[in-house]
Amino acid sequence: MGKDLITLEHITKSYDGQVILDDLNLHIYENSFVTLLGPSGCGKTTTLRIIGGFEKPEQGRVIFDGKDITNLAPNKRQLNTVFQKYALFTHMNIEENIAFGLRIKNKPESYIKDKIKYALKLVNLEGYEKRKPDSLSGGQQQRIAIARAIVNEPKVLLLDEPLGALDLKMRQDMQYELKRLKEELGITFIYVTHDQEEALTMSDHIVVMNQGYIQQEGSPETIYNEPENAFVADFIGDSNIIRSTMIRDELVEILGSKFACVDKGFGENKPVDVVIRPEDVELVAPSEGTISGVVTGLTFKGVHYEMDVEAGGFEWLVHSTKLSEVGTQVGIKVDPYNIQIMNVPESEDEEAISETV
Repeated sequence: MGKDLITLEHITKSYDGQVILDDLNLHIYENSFVTLLGPSGCGKTTTLRIIGGFEKPEQGRVIFDGKDITNLAPNKRQLNTVFQKYALFTHMNIEENIAFGLRIKNKPESYIKDKIKYALKLVNLEGYEKRKPDSLSGGQQQRIAIARAIVNEPKVLLLDEPLGALDLKMRQDMQYELKRLKEELGITFIYVTHDQEEALTMSDHIVVMNQGYIQQEGSPETIYNEPENAFVADFIGDSNIIRSTMIRDELVEILGSKFACVDKGFGENKPVDVVIRPEDVELVAPSEGTISGVVTGLTFKGVHYEMDVEAGGFEWLVHSTKLSEVGTQVGIKVDPYNIQIMNVPESEDEEAISETV
């Protein structure tokens, strides 16, 4: 983990009396790829805009490289933003678009020319200098917007849902391009998206947000494999989330059947939420399963089959490369390491705040 580059301290922001961010605290480290992930209205774009200087918090401070920049104008901050609507100047060619920020700073023309060449090479669009933005595809326009941002040598690049307007194939290509750029440039990326796959593919560090609170933050692997609450488990990928009873350490009762697990410290005979990923559910012969049921739905997904299994009064989602036809009687087995135990929130407020306290 690098040095602490940006710190948000006790940030609070509301619009028309509705609280969007509630005492938010966040550390962003130098040379990291941080994704703010969550549903619409969770506060992720507001957080990005506060870092960029486009919004001011009602309370709290933004610290950048040890200095308080809460009241600093956006153009005085060592960062650049790439928006979903790329905001390219349509009356200017690509060269002029990229040079715009440098000319405002009165940089020498020879310097500007070198920078344009460097930036276009970096985004794989050499030779596009004289083209107009409207002659480019969405993905190419996106690359130009990134080129225009990086020639200013920001310490941080802010990206607000920049791939939202692209089709799936182009979006996937751009995900790898952004990751490559991040490595080549060696700068900090802060990325906003509601797309879980995008976050898991690109980030070093994911911050999952909901209702103005940070629900959980950590590496993609930690967020996916060890969700701290039902919201995170449900939002990051598909999950089977089942209200269960922790009988004792390493033993949980799920839908009336006892399953071995590896979790400890939840007490005895306590209600818990259990998370089991669809790919971790193993379908076996009914006699070999911990619980038995019947396949009620089947979809072919290319890499795997997605099956619905009715068992114990719950509809399980199962991903497997082995096909079980609809109507097949099956048993369900789960490796103890793949059963994730979570505390049950005691109230709606606790559910919203979850792990922020």
